[in-house]
Amino acid sequence: MPKKGTKSSKGTNDEPEQQQNKLPEHLELQRTRVVCKADAPVNTEGFQYAGAFAAMGIDNSVSVEKFCKNFKVVVNRLTEDDMEFDMIGIDASIANAFRRILIAEVPTMAIEKVLMVDNTSVIADEVLSHRLGLIPLDADPRLFEYISENDVPSERNTIVYKLHVSCKKGSPRLTVKSGDLEWLPEGSQLPLASPTQSGDKQKTYTSFSQSQKDILEKPLGVKFKDITIARLGPGQAIELEVHAVKGIGKVHAKWSPVATAWYRMLPEVVLREEIKDAAAEKLVKKCPVNVFDIEDLGNGEKRAIVARPRACTLCRECVMGNTGEQVELRRVRDHFIFTVESTGALPPEVLFTEAVRILEEKCERVISELS
Repeated sequence: MPKKGTKSSKGTNDEPEQQQNKLPEHLELQRTRVVCKADAPVNTEGFQYAGAFAAMGIDNSVSVEKFCKNFKVVVNRLTEDDMEFDMIGIDASIANAFRRILIAEVPTMAIEKVLMVDNTSVIADEVLSHRLGLIPLDADPRLFEYISENDVPSERNTIVYKLHVSCKKGSPRLTVKSGDLEWLPEGSQLPLASPTQSGDKQKTYTSFSQSQKDILEKPLGVKFKDITIARLGPGQAIELEVHAVKGIGKVHAKWSPVATAWYRMLPEVVLREEIKDAAAEKLVKKCPVNVFDIEDLGNGEKRAIVARPRACTLCRECVMGNTGEQVELRRVRDHFIFTVESTGALPPEVLFTEAVRILEEKCERVISELS
C-alpha cells in the first residue's frame, strides 16, 4: 500500500492513458461534424492526413478493418418506386460516387429508333419521338445485351413495339397513351425492302432468330400505361414502330434509371442552453418543418426540445436573430441519408446493388491496371 500522503502510481498512469486515445472536444467536433452558422458552414474540410493527430496518440489512418467495423446501411423506407436509407461510416466522395453511378452508369432499356409510317397529328415527328424515348419500359436490362453500330438488331439486344391509333371522323378527340404501345415479340413487322421473288422471305428491320416469348419469363411492356403521348382530332392518325435498346444515362438522360438520387448529411440540432416560456414558443414557430417542440415542466413552465432533428432542412431560421447563440446546427460528416427514386425499370433496392457492383468493377479495373 502507498504511504499516507502519496498518490497511487496506478491512478497517475490511468488518467493520461484514458485521454491518450481521445481528442479534445473542440477537435473532435471539427473532425466529425460540419457546423452550420447563420452565414455559412464551417469545418467543411475533413482531416485526410493519417498523422494529423499523431502528437496526441490518435491514429487517423484509413484501413479496411476500420471501414468494415464502422460501415453499415440502415433502410428506413422501401416502396416499389423509392427508398430511403442511411449510409454510415463512409466519406462524402464514396456517397457521391454512388449517386453519380445511379444517375449515369446503371443501364436500362429505352426507345432509340422510331420508324414513322404515318403521323397526321399536330405533334411534329421529332417531338413525338422525343416523348416516346422518355417513356419508362417494363424490361429488365440485365436480360439484354448492348448493341453497337455494326450489330444486327436481334432478340438479345432489341425490343420492338408498335403504335397504331386513329380517330375516326365525327368522333370526339382521342388521347393516345403509353398503354397503346404493343410489344412485338417476333420482331419488326415493317418491310425493309420488297422481296425479289415471290417465294423469298420478306426482310424487316430486325433479325430475330426466335420469339422473345421463348427466352423471357414475363411479357414486356411499359411501366406506366397512362402517360399521354398525343391528342388526335377527327381524321388524324399515328402509325409507327419503335426499337428499344440498352444504354446508360451518360449517353442520354432517357437511359437514366432514377428520377432522382440524392443524399444529405444527418442533421444534428443542439440547444446550448435551456429556452423557456415565450422564447421557446417563438423558437417552435420559427422552424418551418417542426423540428422543435414544447415540453411542459409543470407549474406553468415550458421549455423547447429538439423533437425531430432528422427533419431539419438547414434553412437556418433557428440560428438567426436572438436564438442564434442558443441553437447550433451540425451535420454528421460520415452519416448520409440517401434517397433513390426509380423510374420503374428496376426496383430501387436493385438499382443500388447494381451501383455497388459497377463501383466494384471500377475498383478491380484500377487494381488490375496498377498491377
